[in-house]
Amino acid sequence: MTSFKTCESVCIGHPDKLCDLIADSILDECLRLDKSSRVACEVMATGHKIIVAGEITCSKRVDIRFITRQALRKAGYNPLQYLIYVYVHKQSEDIDGGVSRALESRNGDTSWYSTIGAGDQGTVYGYATNETKSLIPLPLELAHQICKRVDKVRSDGTVKGIFSDGKAQVTIQYEDGKPVRVKTIVVSVQHSEGKDLDVLRSEVIANVLWPVFESFPFDNDTEILVNPSGRFVKGGPAADTGLTGRKIIVDTYGGEGAHGGGAFSGKDPTKVDRSAAYMARCVAVSVVQNGLADKCQVAVSYAIGKADPVSVQVDTFGTGKYSDTAIRNAVIDTFNFRPAAIIEFLKLSDTDYSATSTYGHFGGCERWEWNHCSQELREAVKKHEQDND
Repeated sequence: MTSFKTCESVCIGHPDKLCDLIADSILDECLRLDKSSRVACEVMATGHKIIVAGEITCSKRVDIRFITRQALRKAGYNPLQYLIYVYVHKQSEDIDGGVSRALESRNGDTSWYSTIGAGDQGTVYGYATNETKSLIPLPLELAHQICKRVDKVRSDGTVKGIFSDGKAQVTIQYEDGKPVRVKTIVVSVQHSEGKDLDVLRSEVIANVLWPVFESFPFDNDTEILVNPSGRFVKGGPAADTGLTGRKIIVDTYGGEGAHGGGAFSGKDPTKVDRSAAYMARCVAVSVVQNGLADKCQVAVSYAIGKADPVSVQVDTFGTGKYSDTAIRNAVIDTFNFRPAAIIEFLKLSDTDYSATSTYGHFGGCERWEWNHCSQELREAVKKHEQDND
């Protein structure tokens, strides 16, 4: 059976990614100054204005404008050209009450893991597939690599006359669920007024695509589109308003698996739509790396103010070596999904979140990308499979 999968990624200077970078840079500084900071930071970039808003509770003063200027410079923009507006207040006392003292704690549970309740309700998803070493879908991995490479050849001067706004898209042909060839590659890069588009196409193919596709080459029939819209002189926030959290599919699995709708950037780890999504990815990776399934999706649902999830589900899409029920029960036995336990297990109070804000949150961070609790998980799966029999 022939099928096609298409995934996109965006460069560091894309307006939405710029906002994610600013939000996570502010979060990093808050956590550096105060590990117990509560942060829900939203950013909008439009024209030559950056608007930072949200709820931030930190015991130390945070210079938001300075951090924003640093992020602008990192993304390839001149911070002197931007006006920065800050509209920030503290986290609601009602929300803080539920987060700082979980429902279980209020009901008499004295364990340390009951001290933090989920910062919101909702379902988060983790996904892993063995079609790549990074355990993310191949077209998404290639799209991320293209954007990372475009940013590199711009910043080191290998390709002249390009700017930091850009995006990529890759379509892979599959036969019986296995990737077999590259069908289409799309790359759009902001460029200077005088940049020749034929030269740009040649430079992108030679300096970006050939290195990226070295291990999975495109062929003579692969359609390669470089700036298919033509001129891309005006870019960044001057051309397109950016918002935090608008690239949630780019940030996760490129449309493979499910998504609960919660964004990541600008949120401290008590927000389970970030921390529990990282934990769900950690568990999915552990299932696949242990050879329990070729693909795995883990879904975890929470109620605000409650530490324990209301449900945990596992789907191996028919690729499991054991039943999904046995794997699910083993996962529940092996992993602790309470927010405080997740923060401790993945060391989320000490994570460099700004490093995750571009090129996806999965496939690169060792804290939730390697095989956790492997022995315990394998033994638990075997036990539950025997019990089911």
